[in-house]
Amino acid sequence: MLMVGVFAGATGVALGLLALKSARSSVEKCLDVLARRSAVEGVIDSRSIRDVAVYRYDALQEMTGRLSFSVALINGFGDGIVLTSINGRSETRTYVRSVSGGKGCQPLSPEEEQAVRAARLGLGPEVEPERLRGLKTVTSS
Repeated sequence: MLMVGVFAGATGVALGLLALKSARSSVEKCLDVLARRSAVEGVIDSRSIRDVAVYRYDALQEMTGRLSFSVALINGFGDGIVLTSINGRSETRTYVRSVSGGKGCQPLSPEEEQAVRAARLGLGPEVEPERLRGLKTVTSS
């Protein structure tokens, strides 16, 4: 009877070790698949800043060279900020406005709207006004 108990115990331990090995192998395969999927699909946290655009312009007639600018920093939900700097001969003014769902929480200037639009369209960090003509705004990502 003692031999049957020892045999049953040893068999149980062996089966448990095999199950543990199989479970570890499955977890490793799953992690590998997830890593490959992330690399291929580019899975990104939608809350992180991912859309950036700079829109340069001449805000004042006295200043040329497109020294004024609006920078849109937007996440995957369309939330973020627009930072605007208006440059004059004797002073520079800087403003920041919040963006929610791709729209300004306060009224945006036309240049700020262009920066948000360019960011949402993924046109790159520095946008020329000509590239924005005739393009529709992306409302969701």
